[in-house]
Order: sequence, then structure tokens, then C-alpha cells
Amino acid sequence: MEQHMSRFSRFATWASHSSGHPSSFIFALAIIAVWAVTGPLFKFSDTWQLVINTSTTIITFLMVFVIQNTQNRDSAATQLKLDEIIRSLEGANNALLNMEELDEKDLESIRESYLKLAEEARANLRKGRKQRQASPPAV
Repeated sequence: MEQHMSRFSRFATWASHSSGHPSSFIFALAIIAVWAVTGPLFKFSDTWQLVINTSTTIITFLMVFVIQNTQNRDSAATQLKLDEIIRSLEGANNALLNMEELDEKDLESIRESYLKLAEEARANLRKGRKQRQASPPAV
């Protein structure tokens, strides 16, 4: 399978990995230290304060999109891997494939079915009954 990522996705991956590196944290600390040290030079003026406030706001705003892009791709890949595991397990409930696309009402209904299944299993365990492989709830 050919790996194809958009330029933005490649940039987002690089930026996400780079920003999470310890050297990036040290660099950010150094910038803050330089800014703090220059306070007396600029007489702690409004402009001096505005520089750090504006800079951090812009960086934070841009990083939201970079991180969200990376998170979306990671989440999609994880869901596909889980779907493949479900699909490949004999006896697994294939109706659960791609369930992240269901609406809240359907998800809650499935969750309640699994909660009932778990309650039954715990009740049987308390009664000393052997745990059995239960059929998955109807979806």
C-alpha cells in the first residue's frame, strides 16, 4: 500500500512530534526567560507584555489545528485496527464494526446491552457459577 499524506498532514505530524520533544520545551523556556529578562529594559511596558501575550496566543491557535489533524489521523487508524481485530475474531459481533459512525442513541443502546451482559456475568460469578462465553447482544 502506497503511503500518501498531504503536505499539511506531513507538516502536522512533524510539528506534533517536534513540539512534544524536550528540546522544544527548553527552547520555549529560553524564550520566556529572554522575554522576562528584557522586562526592565522595556520598563515592563504594555508593548513588552503584548509581545508575549500575542505570540503565545498565535502559537496556541495554530497548534490546535496541527494537533487536531494528527489526533484525527491517529484516531482513524486506531479505529481501523480495532475493526480489523473484530472482523478477524471468530464469534465477534461484526455489527460493532465502524460503530464510531453511529449516533449517540444507538451507541447508548449498545452500551446498555453490554452493561446488562456484564451484570449477568457478575451475578453468576457471585452465585459461584462458572463464567461462560455469552453471546454478544443484538445490535
